[in-house]
Amino acid sequence: MKMSREKFTSAHRWVVKIGSALLTADGKGLAREALSGWVEQMASWVLAGNELILVSSGAVAEGMSRMGWTTRPTTLHELQAAAAIGQMGLVRAYETCFQKHDLHTAQVLLTHDDLTNRRRYLNARSTLRTLLSLGVVPVVNENDTVANQELRFGDNDTLAALVANLVEADLLVLLTDQQGLYDCDPRTNPDARLINESRVDDPMLDQVAGGSSSLLGQGGMVTKVRAARLAARSGTATIIAPGGGEDVLTRIAAGEPVGTLLLPVQEAEAARKRWLAGHLQVRGRLVVDEGAVRVLRESGRSLLAVGVKQVIGEFSRGEMVVCVDEQGREIARGLVNYNSAESARIKGFSSGRIQEILGYVDEEELIHRDNLVLV
Repeated sequence: MKMSREKFTSAHRWVVKIGSALLTADGKGLAREALSGWVEQMASWVLAGNELILVSSGAVAEGMSRMGWTTRPTTLHELQAAAAIGQMGLVRAYETCFQKHDLHTAQVLLTHDDLTNRRRYLNARSTLRTLLSLGVVPVVNENDTVANQELRFGDNDTLAALVANLVEADLLVLLTDQQGLYDCDPRTNPDARLINESRVDDPMLDQVAGGSSSLLGQGGMVTKVRAARLAARSGTATIIAPGGGEDVLTRIAAGEPVGTLLLPVQEAEAARKRWLAGHLQVRGRLVVDEGAVRVLRESGRSLLAVGVKQVIGEFSRGEMVVCVDEQGREIARGLVNYNSAESARIKGFSSGRIQEILGYVDEEELIHRDNLVLV
């Protein structure tokens, strides 16, 4: 564990995410003293010549506090209104705190559509990297006031992971109101033990991660494990750490064993593959046979129609679909070359039969390997 932690003392680019429960003192308004403490630690790290992007929750929770609401809204328009109200106080608080350290900040609001459109993805990447090169601290949040349910990230843990992919961060730090990830729920089991370190592909993580009990945020340990796996696609390690801990970010920077360290297991994927993996909205499912599963996993080849047993959902050419085995386990996802009706007609047939069946051939592959990423 010590060797793994020490490795991150030389990390140059961090993404730090702070959750709603921490930022708003469980709904009592912005925890300004705590926020000032985190900013002081982040500023010290940036002024030492490093780069940092802050992904901040708290807009909806701060809006609720300002409006005197005690229960998180359930309707989209009320959530968007709360976010619009709360964003004012949240951004002002960060700007004021960072200015005390002579650092500029920049507000960056994103929707899922910004990262699924390839051109906008590259624009967001360029903007963030430019801000970092200028010594500015980007403060990123989901653009709650305009995002509809189909375009939402769902939680800021996922957004933080996608931002880590965008800028190829060395480390993603998810600050939470827990000490880290435990082998069972510490709220109900006094014998629960903190997991100091694990690989992101360890199936044990799926068993021990529980849901969120917070009325303010949408995340839980499930979303944090999912975020760590997404961040790992760019070679980024993740630390789930207690935001309430004294000098938590400074201690992480020093290589101390704080929280839970989740390590990537393979080299960073190419930028296009990371972009594909970031597509959270899928339009359909392709059930593939054992042979196709083996070819996809072991050979990294394209998916051919002959390996598909069932087509589920309605989708158009170029949309994202997931490939699952016959037990329903996701194997891969990618951009499909034929719409759902065409895919249903050619499934189970060799590529040489596509012309005969459809009367034309757009591509020989149902999903080309360049547009496919393993899960």
